[in-house]
This record gives sequence, structure tokens and C-alpha cells, in this order.
Amino acid sequence: MTRWRPLPDSLPREARHLVEQLRRLKDRTDLSLAELARRTAYSKSSWQRYLSGAKQPPRGAVEALCRVAGADQARLLALWDLAAPVWPYGTVVAAVAPEVVPEGAVPAGPGLEYRRWRTAALAAFAVIVLLVAGVLWAWPSRGG
Repeated sequence: MTRWRPLPDSLPREARHLVEQLRRLKDRTDLSLAELARRTAYSKSSWQRYLSGAKQPPRGAVEALCRVAGADQARLLALWDLAAPVWPYGTVVAAVAPEVVPEGAVPAGPGLEYRRWRTAALAAFAVIVLLVAGVLWAWPSRGG
């Protein structure tokens, strides 16, 4: 089981409860942060920030952790809904040291920003292909 650093005192009760539950769920998986990053769309450093209470985890990160852990998403998402409106904007603690000793320096998989960019690029490509296909289909044939 991971030895976690105490959460910041400035973290609201609802946010604190969410982070504590996420920590328990992460511990239950027996995954390192690097392994968790490889199995989700969130980097190791992002998981460090979310599990230290330094940054609000996105709803997608909570869903991803639940999927990896095989846990019921409804309960954790309800906690996320309670914590989201009271979460302080920006960083709770200016300098938060990582609370988990890295087991190995393994590069994380692509982050959420990359996946969003890739999805947008693929959608734009699909639109262009459809437009070209439509123009070619509507173009009158010159053959006789």
C-alpha cells in the first residue's frame, strides 16, 4: 500500500473525500503511477497532481481509474459531481512534491490533449474526404 502525504488543509471537504477515494482505488489496483498512466490517457505527472490534491482530476480520469480498477463508476462520479463546484481554481499547493516513489522512469502514453488533437484531425480529414467524394460524384462525366 502506498504511503500518501497528507492532503492540503485548504482542500475542501468534498474534494478531500474524492481524492481519498481515488487513492484507495489506485492502491487497490497495485499499479504504480507509471503503469496507471500507461493504461489511461493521463500521464504519470497528472496522476501525481490528482492524487495529491494539487489539481482537480477531470471526470474522464475518474472514469478511467474506475475502469482500470474494475470499480463502480457511479459512486465515484457522484463524489466528483459534489467536489467539482467547490474545488479551488488553480493549484491548491504551490509546490507539491510527488507522494509516491517512482518505480521506474517509464514514459507515459499519449495524453488527453494529444488524443483530442488526433480526434479533431481525423474528423477534419473525414469531412474533406466526404467533400471530395461528393464533388467527384456530382461532376458531370465528359465521356460519351
